[in-house]
Amino acid sequence: MATVGCCAPVREACFSRFPCLSNRDTRLSIYLKLVVIVLHVSLVGVLFLFDTDLVQKTQDHLWYTVVYLMIFTAALIQYFFICYSSPGYVIDAMREANQTSIEASNLDSISINEESNSNSNSAQIISPWQRKVAEMYPPGSANRNWTCHHCKIIQPPRTKHCADCDKCVLQFDHHCAWLGTCIGKGNHCRFWWYVLLETVLGFWTGFLYLTYTRSKTPIEWWKYIIIIMMFVILSISLILLVALLIFHTYLILTNQTTYEFTRRRRIFYFRGIPEKVHPFSKGMCKNLSSVCCSTESVYKLERIPPIEELERKARAYTCIDVVSCRCC
Repeated sequence: MATVGCCAPVREACFSRFPCLSNRDTRLSIYLKLVVIVLHVSLVGVLFLFDTDLVQKTQDHLWYTVVYLMIFTAALIQYFFICYSSPGYVIDAMREANQTSIEASNLDSISINEESNSNSNSAQIISPWQRKVAEMYPPGSANRNWTCHHCKIIQPPRTKHCADCDKCVLQFDHHCAWLGTCIGKGNHCRFWWYVLLETVLGFWTGFLYLTYTRSKTPIEWWKYIIIIMMFVILSISLILLVALLIFHTYLILTNQTTYEFTRRRRIFYFRGIPEKVHPFSKGMCKNLSSVCCSTESVYKLERIPPIEELERKARAYTCIDVVSCRCC
């Protein structure tokens, strides 16, 4: 208790100087980022400290180490890019849509008359964003299904409210605690490249560890224990990275998100659609192009396909479909 009392003034001084640290979630995010950095530096640093053969190889073949360190640096740079990138928030898309409409028509809103359930006419103000989102849903969809219960804003298809970020995210995939941000339409491609870089770096680092343990140079027992510990941590991380890379490659090729894959039955516009049908898929090549090579705005919305298109996608493959590369 005395220790806590002595530390309290220090904490208060720290929080007053850095107000962001007073938030528990912010502190946790900073701690996790530090863990990622320390883990990277430790795994690579131990090699260069212990492996004299690697140091000699660096002197003889400089390009080998340069390429390795370039991948190491690129992975960390990509990590911080994603940490501070926007996944594509609905509030920003709504602001852009309303601003574009105002500039085009000089009207803040559009008034239309709509027949009520009691057959009486009433005037309702519909913003440009509401009209734009309504076009993305099939006719007759219930308006209450579009409204976020937390933000109280109209959600386009494939959107979900993130409890950690306290914002609605376009094409929500998941919230990554290690990155401290959501993965969505705006940064899914960058996240995939980051996982790929980490996987390549992990395999290369693992190869260097195995090379060191099989070298003829005698290794002291305490160094051997550290090497084994590092290799176990690396192996576990590599298994998770490979699984993540394969899973997200599948999601990109089929134009799905993690949330849609795991919570398909809870999403109202997926009801009645067979499990094998991916309603937003445009073919593997187009899906890949739209994620990695698209020049479209992050805030461009994706409509729910009509019933005719869903029926066509649900049709069984024939020999002609295979020859014509229907899946692509």
